Amino acid sequence: MRAFSAIYSVEPTSLSRGFLPVRRICLSFPQRVFFCKAKSAEFGPDGSLSFRTVSHTLLVAEKEEAKAVLTLFLRKQGLSNAVAARIINKSDLFINHLVSRLHSVHKSRYLVGRELTTLEIRDALIPYLESLLEEHGNVLVDVVENFPNPPGKERSIVPASPSTSNLSSKKVKAVARVSEIGPDGQLPAHVLYLIDLGIELEQIKAMTRKFPAFAYYSLEGKIKPIVEFLLELGVPKSDIPTILIKRPQLCGISISENLIPTMAYLENFGVDKRQWAKVIHRFPALLTYSRQKVKASVDYLYELGLSAESVGKILTRCPHIISYNVDDKLRPTAGYFRSMGVDVAVLLHRSPQTFGLSIEANLKPVTEFFLERGYTEAEVGTMVSRYGALYTFSLGENLIPKWDFFLTMDYPNSELVKFPQYFGYSLEDRIKPRYALVKESGVKLLLNQVLSLSDIEFGKVLKRKVKKMLDD
Repeated sequence: MRAFSAIYSVEPTSLSRGFLPVRRICLSFPQRVFFCKAKSAEFGPDGSLSFRTVSHTLLVAEKEEAKAVLTLFLRKQGLSNAVAARIINKSDLFINHLVSRLHSVHKSRYLVGRELTTLEIRDALIPYLESLLEEHGNVLVDVVENFPNPPGKERSIVPASPSTSNLSSKKVKAVARVSEIGPDGQLPAHVLYLIDLGIELEQIKAMTRKFPAFAYYSLEGKIKPIVEFLLELGVPKSDIPTILIKRPQLCGISISENLIPTMAYLENFGVDKRQWAKVIHRFPALLTYSRQKVKASVDYLYELGLSAESVGKILTRCPHIISYNVDDKLRPTAGYFRSMGVDVAVLLHRSPQTFGLSIEANLKPVTEFFLERGYTEAEVGTMVSRYGALYTFSLGENLIPKWDFFLTMDYPNSELVKFPQYFGYSLEDRIKPRYALVKESGVKLLLNQVLSLSDIEFGKVLKRKVKKMLDD
């Protein structure tokens, strides 16, 4: 049964511009709406809900998780971070309602004293929020802010800059918690454990600012189990700090009910189970994505023509690919390269990181760089097809200085179309020294021969060329 219903009229406008519609709402609520006030759910034989006092720490952690889910949901509707934060700060009653809903959905977990994981909280709340959006449309924000009472009059909400204190209050509290010295003169146990792992206190504070719920994770229940799990996978102890700093949310996920099934799911798509330690170190967020998100990305890779083997290799070498939005990032990038005559499947297999670049900020400037120097678009397409990493290099620090030196070499511009890998070699350590030896010897070598051979092989080729020149 839904918690409320609404009759409303809306003057349409664009959420993406940060403005919400003028609206009039008449809400009706059921007589029984449950709120969680430092309580957790207990259910009688008839299924009715009552409350008993539980750990305040657990309640605070659940509220932070609920806020994070609601913030993400609002952002997906086109609202900015600032507007979403302002709405959250005005919606304590609705947050309490979400926590109460968690207790209702997962009543069996609470009865046995089991904490919910981040994914369980997300899976319980997002479908509920989606049902509210379907029911209330663009006036959902009013429903959230005024829960459980309807707004008294027609109004227009224009996003205002939230005060610094409102935006940072939960972060301040969380940081204070991890910095607090206890009666024994020590920092909290989980903080001392993290410090012993090699994470500095300032880094722990930064993690907490990034993800305030982390401050309320227990040592024995959440943090230590995930660390031991990573070590069992073969992750070096020295890599643990990097992983936790990148993705503290990992500590909130159940190992047996979420992490292991997620890993098995990814292995079905070809992730090399022998490489999990490297995969997690490269991109720990991979284990926190929903199956729907993973499947959407993998389906698109198949749509591009990649084989199952190639998909598995991409997910293993570049797990970041899952974080790229299909419609906002992968599809437009594929279209851009396809317009240049590039085989997108081959490019994605060779250089998946290229698809994380911005078309306007990264791809177009590099293309223009080569067009301005006399290359055709087809030639640029050939270059990137042969060397996918070409677009990942900085113009100022890589392409321009190497191009300037190339102009001093005795090669036609077409040589770079044949061997664009030139831009991948160090100018000072490889290109200049090797070319100096070629010039000194008086022979001619292909650019590929100058740069791609090992020192020993390069020396042998150079010696043969010199001998042939002298014989002639």
